[in-house]
Amino acid sequence: MTIEEAQSILTDLTKGESLLRHARSVEIVMRAYAQKLGEDEEEWAVTGLLHDADYEKHPEEHPNVIVNQLNEMGETKIAHAISAHYTKWGVSYTNTLDKALLACDELTGFIIACCQVRPEGINTLNSKSVIKKLKQKSFAAKVERDEVQAGADMLDVPMKEHIDFIIEALKPHKEELKIG
Repeated sequence: MTIEEAQSILTDLTKGESLLRHARSVEIVMRAYAQKLGEDEEEWAVTGLLHDADYEKHPEEHPNVIVNQLNEMGETKIAHAISAHYTKWGVSYTNTLDKALLACDELTGFIIACCQVRPEGINTLNSKSVIKKLKQKSFAAKVERDEVQAGADMLDVPMKEHIDFIIEALKPHKEELKIG
């Protein structure tokens, strides 16, 4: 599947600016990780872009609608990663793509939330600030800290390094994402 095909599916199912921006930010981070790890950049970007595609239209069925659609299209690897991007769904993590999506989803959203409360946005954000905010349960309270930690653990990357990587991946896109 191409990124253009994925964008068409996403915009068919998602209209909200916030969710579209989240999808784009996870796409960016997943592409950066694919590049770093020598994986298929397009596949990883598509996975990041579509991971929450059905959430707005079908919140009670999420992620089954997009997973079923992708399986029907023969995109089983992407579908499996999306079906596993929340540990409490009990889906196995069989490859690096599965683990990376879990590791990038919640934390990327959290980092963007951190940018929103800083006058300089992402320009001066660092892992120390993000870790401090992670400990503050009232900040971005809906972000499940155990999911953030599980993702970093599963990807086998130290939290500080993981946060720094995501920040650096997002910086070139700060205007588009409205985070700096």
